[in-house]
Amino acid sequence: MVETDAAEHGRLTLVLGGARSGKSLYAESLVTALPKPWVYIATAEGRDDEMKARIAEHQARRAEDWQTIEAPLMLAEALRAVPAGSALLVDCLTLWLSNAMLGAFDLEKTMTHLGEALAARDGATVLVANEVGLGIVPDNALARRFRDAQGLLNQRLAAQASRVVLMVAGLPLTVKGQS
Repeated sequence: MVETDAAEHGRLTLVLGGARSGKSLYAESLVTALPKPWVYIATAEGRDDEMKARIAEHQARRAEDWQTIEAPLMLAEALRAVPAGSALLVDCLTLWLSNAMLGAFDLEKTMTHLGEALAARDGATVLVANEVGLGIVPDNALARRFRDAQGLLNQRLAAQASRVVLMVAGLPLTVKGQS
């Protein structure tokens, strides 16, 4: 059961974990424990059938009570457009970062804008991101650059967040803040 104060008004929570660790489901439960309106910023793009199926699974799990904003690239702008006081879930920052890298965005500038937009938010915010540094060292430069950028982004967001949760096998482990 999720504590109702886990993502209270104005609090930033970062939920990290590996693939299929339960990050999204846990993050959704934090938001739905709060009063409506609930806003979901989706960063994934359905570029192939497998990804389209993953997106459909996430959509089917959410009730019609959610407002969804698609923001595969312009995340800071999407954050600024969310009404004040709304409980917000961003899923996921790993896909967003990948999109930004492939789009040849200035990652330093893009991460800075994200941090500023999060700091300006008035409302509970839950972020989902993969912890990608626990596996093998990638065999190519682009993958290593991505892993390093994701690690840096996670560090920055963890420093900014009042609560950080690491998901392991569906279990939330509080790394920072109160459970």
